[in-house]
Amino acid sequence: MTGTTPIRVMVVDDHPMWRDAVARDLSESGFEVVATAGDGDQAVRRAKAAAPDVLVLDLNLPGKPGVQVCKEAVAADPSVRVLVLSASGEHADVLEAVKSGATGYLLKSASTEELRDAVRRTADGDPVFTPGLAGLVLGEYSRLASEPAAPAAGGEEQKAPRLTERETEVLRLVAKGLSYKQIAERLVISHRTVQNHVQNTLGKLQLHNRVELVRYAIERGLDDE
Repeated sequence: MTGTTPIRVMVVDDHPMWRDAVARDLSESGFEVVATAGDGDQAVRRAKAAAPDVLVLDLNLPGKPGVQVCKEAVAADPSVRVLVLSASGEHADVLEAVKSGATGYLLKSASTEELRDAVRRTADGDPVFTPGLAGLVLGEYSRLASEPAAPAAGGEEQKAPRLTERETEVLRLVAKGLSYKQIAERLVISHRTVQNHVQNTLGKLQLHNRVELVRYAIERGLDDE
């Protein structure tokens, strides 16, 4: 939980028994399940209305695929965190989900306790991946960063915003793949302070999520320092 306020969760899956079981387990664990949905269009509508902290999302949905639901949900509310819960461990599915704005990716073979922990960490903004997938995602960040950046509007290069020394330090550790908890321990600051630095940096750089933030850092070689 975040303080004394339960984490608000929405569960999206097209299999009613699975969806209900996940919602029940999370509710019994102290999370506030604010909505569920069984198809993509319904998921987008209900996510906008329910405003969950974490959207637990399957990728294989009728009507609208999960990656599109992720894009639209994050576009409508950049504060929402998306945790994909999928039966697919295919690399293409994982990378597509992350590019669409997902904070984490967990396989359905995960235990109930792993799911609870993943939801808590996702709410805090930590990237949560089934073991073996985190390295894949970081590799993709590096590949994306090696591609030419799109030119700024009007053909003029935008002046880089000035980050504080601490914000730059946090950004460097984010680019190396450390979780917020690990960064807090490394810098001997609180978890909340790390979150604040990341949010401030996102605002200054006019970025929307951790994927874009890591790409920005790698483009500038901060992961090698």
